Amino acid sequence: MVTLTIDNKKISVPEGTTIMKAAASVGIIIPHLCYLEGINEISACKVCVVEVQGKVKLVTACNNPVEEGMVLFTNSPKVRSVRRTNVELILSQHNSNCATCVRSGNCNLQKLSNDLGILDIPYKKEITEMPWNKEFPLIRDFGKCIKCMRCVQICDKVQALHIWDVQNTGSRTTVDVSRNRTIEESDCSVCGQCITHCPTGALRERDDTAKVFRALADPEMVTVVQVAPAVRTAWAESLNLPSYMATEGRMVAALKKIGFDYVFDTNFSADLTIMEEGNELLARLSDPEEKRWPMFTSCCPAWVSFLKTQYPQLADHLSTAKSPQQMFGAVTKSYFAETIGVEPDKICSISIMPCVSKKREATLSDMYSAGELKNGTAQGAKRIPDVDIVLTTRELARMIRAEHIAPDLLTEEAFDSPLGESSGAGVIFGVTGGVMEAALRTAYYCVEGVNPPPDAFSDVRGFEGRKEASFRLGDRTLRTCTVSGLKNARDLMEDILRGEAEYDFVEVMACPGGCVGGGGQPITDGFEMADVRGPKLYQLDEKRPLRFSHENPEVAKLYEDYLGAPLGEKSHALLHTHG
Repeated sequence: MVTLTIDNKKISVPEGTTIMKAAASVGIIIPHLCYLEGINEISACKVCVVEVQGKVKLVTACNNPVEEGMVLFTNSPKVRSVRRTNVELILSQHNSNCATCVRSGNCNLQKLSNDLGILDIPYKKEITEMPWNKEFPLIRDFGKCIKCMRCVQICDKVQALHIWDVQNTGSRTTVDVSRNRTIEESDCSVCGQCITHCPTGALRERDDTAKVFRALADPEMVTVVQVAPAVRTAWAESLNLPSYMATEGRMVAALKKIGFDYVFDTNFSADLTIMEEGNELLARLSDPEEKRWPMFTSCCPAWVSFLKTQYPQLADHLSTAKSPQQMFGAVTKSYFAETIGVEPDKICSISIMPCVSKKREATLSDMYSAGELKNGTAQGAKRIPDVDIVLTTRELARMIRAEHIAPDLLTEEAFDSPLGESSGAGVIFGVTGGVMEAALRTAYYCVEGVNPPPDAFSDVRGFEGRKEASFRLGDRTLRTCTVSGLKNARDLMEDILRGEAEYDFVEVMACPGGCVGGGGQPITDGFEMADVRGPKLYQLDEKRPLRFSHENPEVAKLYEDYLGAPLGEKSHALLHTHG
């Protein structure tokens, strides 16, 4: 242990503890911008400087360890003066139009400037402006970049894609796409982790709320919105709504207040995904000689993009099942369109997702199946996307604020039918291991003829990043692996290629912790929220009267009235990819 004094408080902490963590242990918070524990400890911003008694120069608190007998001052006149100067210098290269910034009110630089009482900048403004494709799902604003390097480190250390890198030197230093590529030329999976770890508005998702408002205002358009499982864990975090009031029913009420004609639950198509993907797994197991192992889940578009760009030789391991978002869109513009007697092109299919990559997924060539089923392959037939617009959880919150809705005053409402019923198995899709667990519940039923205990496969749960488990399924042992975070996925792929890992079924989610920690979720700077949001989905699962996807009556009716059977001809045309 090391004994020292911080702001006249004598404390003892383990040797090797940084000054910042030592101060935090006694409730003294040292301001910072670039610091992310274990990820970015490079003191790039120089905001966390503190004064050491007996030393002329200030030291950075984020990457300097404590020393025996050290006497520190975290907010002395000298510290305040230097910290203020450092922030003013950052602001001299920062586009400070806070009123038009998506992070206004949730920006560390804005808060720090206010806390320091900075009302004007004594230095010449020199803001970097560089072109960017504003149609790409991920938007970078160079004028708001503070060169903290968080995006570089997150992409390198956590996602292992190396999309970002430092460009130029000195005062001209900035961050851009690595190797002189454009973002379109890069292998970016659009996971959005760089967005959720950026302390300012330099990175954000493409805002599509205006498109939704236009659709809502069109009297000839039927607006159908689906809401992903993970969204309900976080939709009200930025709306000052107590967690006990941030219920599914109040979220539905807010969406209906906005004006959507139909509010459905993506959990419905999560159950549908299990019917297709679970049966696909069983079909592969029954014919192992002709199928390559393991079978990978295909629900996460960032993971699918990663696999196809980084390990194309393993792409045929992917399940052909579409993601729940895309299955829902296909059913909306086929079965549901026929049910309400509306042409598919008169339905605006909108999804609210915890994910930025979903915006790109909706535009992929395989995601126009409902229109193609209706029009065939006739030359000149209009291609109708299954999902027209994808919003993130953050965009939903912005729409609620734009409509001046007070969620705490709303009465809870239920999802609409016939695409609103869901099981607990569908709910847990939003957390790492959830897809695996839901699939195993139904696979067990298909093999054994009876339901397992709902929590029989809970060994796949956890936030470790990579977790192995084995289960008996009929006369064989099923070897499973659940992975979250693309660096962990890369390590797994390398192990498989070297023959050091053998599995039958592998679930991968690009974002650490799964969709609950997705790149489209609300941002709480410096905190990883997946392990806070994830348990909420398990609680919902436990409370659901239905715990198994195959017991969803609306899914059963969909097969009976329209699809036929899982993996059938119509199911394959609508619910599976063909590439």
